[in-house]
Amino acid sequence: MASLKEICNGLPLNPLPPNRGRDPSVPHAPIRTPNLTAEEERLALRNALRYFPPSHHATLAPEFAQELQQYGHIYMYRFCPSFPLRAYPIDQYPCRTRQAAAIMLMIMNNLDPAVAQFPQELVTYGGNGQVFSNWAQFSLVMHYLSQMTEQQTLVMYSGHPMGLFPSLPSSPRAIITNGMVIPNYSSRDQYEKMFALGVSMYGQMTAGSYCYIGPQGIVHGTMLTVLNAGRRYLGTDDLRGRVFVTSGLGGMSGAQAKAAVIAGCVGVIAEVDEAPLIKRHKQGWLMEVTSSLDQCIKRIREVRSSKTPLSLGYHGNIVDLWERLLLEFERTGELLVDLGSDQTSLHNPFNGGYYPVPLSFHQANQLMSSDPARFRSSVKESLRRQIRAINKLADAGMFFWDYGNAFLLEAKRAGAEVEKGDGGATEFRYPSYVQHIMGDIFSLGFGPFRWVCTSGDPKDLAVTDDLAASVLEKICANVSDRIRQQYNDNIRWIREAGKHQMVVGSQARILYSDQRGRISIALAINQAIADGKVSAPVVISRDHHDVSGTDSPFRETSNVYDGSAFCADMAVQNFVGDAFRGATWVSLHNGGGVGWGEVINGGFGLVLDGSEDAANRASLMLSWDVSNGVARRCWSGNLNAFETIQRTMKENKQLQVTMPFPVQDEQVLDRALQG
Repeated sequence: MASLKEICNGLPLNPLPPNRGRDPSVPHAPIRTPNLTAEEERLALRNALRYFPPSHHATLAPEFAQELQQYGHIYMYRFCPSFPLRAYPIDQYPCRTRQAAAIMLMIMNNLDPAVAQFPQELVTYGGNGQVFSNWAQFSLVMHYLSQMTEQQTLVMYSGHPMGLFPSLPSSPRAIITNGMVIPNYSSRDQYEKMFALGVSMYGQMTAGSYCYIGPQGIVHGTMLTVLNAGRRYLGTDDLRGRVFVTSGLGGMSGAQAKAAVIAGCVGVIAEVDEAPLIKRHKQGWLMEVTSSLDQCIKRIREVRSSKTPLSLGYHGNIVDLWERLLLEFERTGELLVDLGSDQTSLHNPFNGGYYPVPLSFHQANQLMSSDPARFRSSVKESLRRQIRAINKLADAGMFFWDYGNAFLLEAKRAGAEVEKGDGGATEFRYPSYVQHIMGDIFSLGFGPFRWVCTSGDPKDLAVTDDLAASVLEKICANVSDRIRQQYNDNIRWIREAGKHQMVVGSQARILYSDQRGRISIALAINQAIADGKVSAPVVISRDHHDVSGTDSPFRETSNVYDGSAFCADMAVQNFVGDAFRGATWVSLHNGGGVGWGEVINGGFGLVLDGSEDAANRASLMLSWDVSNGVARRCWSGNLNAFETIQRTMKENKQLQVTMPFPVQDEQVLDRALQG
């Protein structure tokens, strides 16, 4: 394929493109092991062939069967475009509406090899966060979007484009669902079968909703997490000379190195796969790389002493690093680590999300497919070893938290000592970062708001950066000290974002803001487009990991203690409410962050084009998108959320929220229950 126009022509059938197979120059997803029966293999093949006229079945069936048997899934590599995929400026897409062109731009960014973790398998991040299930779906979606009018909506079922359906100009241009499986059948094993059959898909969060902006999307959140961890655990904003140890440099986890340096500390990040280490080092996100534990320890001691910020990538297993840090402590009494976490993809522990010690990266990949049972056993033993070292270092004074990647959940399932004696269903020996660090921020209405300049022009991004910082500085003058601290962290971030070279892929930015800040920034950007100060539309969005977007009892809602942490009304209501309040597209997913069957989450994209209609949509939708979650957190008993929603009701007289009356005398309960 030679152009965007050809990509938008639909499936290339006459003639078929050559089958080039897998490109050895890019990383590839681990081999999947769906354990299909012979009849299920026939069904998977039949399902794949229904995208093509029967005249091509004899040609395509053997290669699709080979992909299924060799890789555990039919990706349709033959139809992977040779044309470079990236976020081209919005005016280059052959579309009838700019809303459709904006969606195309966001899809192309998710599949850009500079952004995507496994581009040929259509995986954006997290090891299995799919944009689509196969390349036929990509071709059909791009074709539908090129044909779409403002009276049609594209309906997406787990990567499959069901088609364009008549709708209103005020309706979303795309409705996306991923992994919406009947609850009793939402198990990992069932998922592997459904994905192999091509009938369901794990969209992670912003992979399947077309809203990923590269690792910048998590850099900011990680920086805030580390800063607030320092405030909570170490009692200081000054993290110079403090050491943060963690693991993972792939998709989302690739942000940890950059975030550590921006926060001012020493980040030591273990990664078993050399490819992402090299990628992050070339991007300038990782300052140093070593495969020597001796060198790791030497550099930690040097920079602790000099108090120099550093990101150090250790090419090896995180378990070896934790055990070496413990050995150094036992030998010398010197605790070389202050803060610890983990960002391996433990939502997907047995299919490439976690690599057990002592296997090498290649040995683990081989065992994963040749002997899945033995590989599972190795993962569990490795997790037990990792926790043993962490526990001893924590007893010595290191502070550890779960980063919402199902680390403690999977460690518990592996039999590691992570139980909290008097804890509830969502509590472990160590807190999740939501419970201790970020949860109160969500309850104040702060979360990851982001935007993409569709012109692709860095000058437009610089203008929007300045607008956002100015808006927050103006708001900051009349807020409480607690909220002012959150604003100041984000003003510092946005003022310094340019010099930190955060952009990978689309010209995008992220910051944490509350409802007032988000609306004010969106309206300021929309006005700048109308005035010609920004040259093209801007897409606003957010991470699903936000105030209202996600029901996840081991992450986003882990600090909800009224028994509703396992309920998903908030995320579903958010998806529906965003749809009829003005979003350009909306998505709802099973899985994301902590894994399939563990979470329901949703997201949106909204195109700002400088019009009054766009301003009205943004105001109405963003109000709901934040207040929904704050109201739910208020009802669960969170005092910060109680104060936040009360203040919001005073500012907006149309908002009326049911407020809880707390039990003030616990003896009332005791007497009632005692008869």
